[in-house]
Amino acid sequence: MLKNNISKALMLQKTDNFIIQFFRYGFAGGAAFIVDFSLLYFLTEYLHIYYLISAALSFIPGLLVNYLLSVHWVFNNRVLENRSTEFIFFTLIGLGGLGFNELFMWFFTDVAGFYYLISKIISTALGYLWNFFAKKFFLFR
Repeated sequence: MLKNNISKALMLQKTDNFIIQFFRYGFAGGAAFIVDFSLLYFLTEYLHIYYLISAALSFIPGLLVNYLLSVHWVFNNRVLENRSTEFIFFTLIGLGGLGFNELFMWFFTDVAGFYYLISKIISTALGYLWNFFAKKFFLFR
């Protein structure tokens, strides 16, 4: 019974608990990452688009997945009433994350010599904290 209550609190109930939100954001970010990473690979390997352009293009569907999961599952409180304005600010925070992502991908691929998909994994891990804390502080207090 206790185990069922804990899993319900972690996965289903609305919450303002920072730890649970951080945990859920890991899943939301993971789902967005799968979309982003898969498209990055497809655009680069099959359509032969330069990896940094592919990274920017694949960011957009990943952002949409992250937004939908964040507003419906991760964060309970919303700062802005207008959803269009909220999405614009969410996108601006995401664009900051995209800038970090592009910089880190370029550095780890072109300077450090890593394979671009390894660079993507590293850059995503580095950008995760920026995205969570910026969204938590500015949009979902």
